[in-house]
Amino acid sequence: MAKENKITRREFLSRTAFATAALGLTPELILAKSKPNYDSKRLPTRSLGSTGVKIPPVALGTGSRYCAVQDESTGLKILEYALNHGFYYWDTASNYGDGDVISEERLGKILKHRRNEVFLATKVHSRDPAEAKQLIEQSLDRLQTDYLDILQIHSVQSVDEVKEFTKPGGVYDLIREMKAEGITRFIGFTGHTSAEAMKYAAANYDFDTMLIALNHLTDGKQKFEQDAIPAALKKGMGVMAMKVVRPRETVKSVSVQQLIQYGLSLKDVSACVIGTDSVDVVKSNLNLVKNFKPLKQDQMEDIKTALAPFYRHENLPWMDPYYQDGNWA
Repeated sequence: MAKENKITRREFLSRTAFATAALGLTPELILAKSKPNYDSKRLPTRSLGSTGVKIPPVALGTGSRYCAVQDESTGLKILEYALNHGFYYWDTASNYGDGDVISEERLGKILKHRRNEVFLATKVHSRDPAEAKQLIEQSLDRLQTDYLDILQIHSVQSVDEVKEFTKPGGVYDLIREMKAEGITRFIGFTGHTSAEAMKYAAANYDFDTMLIALNHLTDGKQKFEQDAIPAALKKGMGVMAMKVVRPRETVKSVSVQQLIQYGLSLKDVSACVIGTDSVDVVKSNLNLVKNFKPLKQDQMEDIKTALAPFYRHENLPWMDPYYQDGNWA
């Protein structure tokens, strides 16, 4: 049976376009088989832009922090505990891995039994359409699913780059075709370093979501909050935040809980993707979400002032203009 499912996934990309054209199926009908059954377990939820989907304000991040969990049984317990307690938005990528741990493969071991309970987002980092297609097929195979909820172009870095991958036949066209064919419900992009590039991508193309790093918000070098986020909101996009707790790398005076509260208090952010390496972290985030109250403006200003040294820091690898999330060596 497992072999049959694997063949189905491998052939899905080539089959679906033909089936859609021949039978007049819409992506909605193709995906109707999935019958999403998201359960927030009474956690509060927020709208993800104009997608029509509601999500908890914390998403389960399965990047470097999660991949550092070498014991597979522990890694699977984290996923199951999070899902069983309402965290059903899972964030991964084709290049998330640390040694023998491949994020998508580990998620697939839960998804093969509980796919319709998870809102699943993955990312493709290649800008070559042929390679990107292969990576997406690989992601479907690893994740043991025939469809994604969000497929994102990973780590947008410059306006010139956006112009290049949106040329006819580029990666942008590829993921749009996959949305039209029902392989993914929504499409988006992510970025860590250039507010200008993210604003340009949001304003000029038809994406559903944007995932941004909170590394240079407000008074930092890049005006993500003032420029990129409004451009996305104008298009009805859902805005997700990442790297929320990374200031702890250089600023110890602000707690992890305060940093997450800060991200969740930004009124235009649907949710924050929080890296997770233990059930205790999941429990802490659950408690924070259940008891969350937006910070007052003076509290936000105090945190921004405390983080000023972090914004000026130039030696963190993920702040480098050429950084690709997933390169952790």
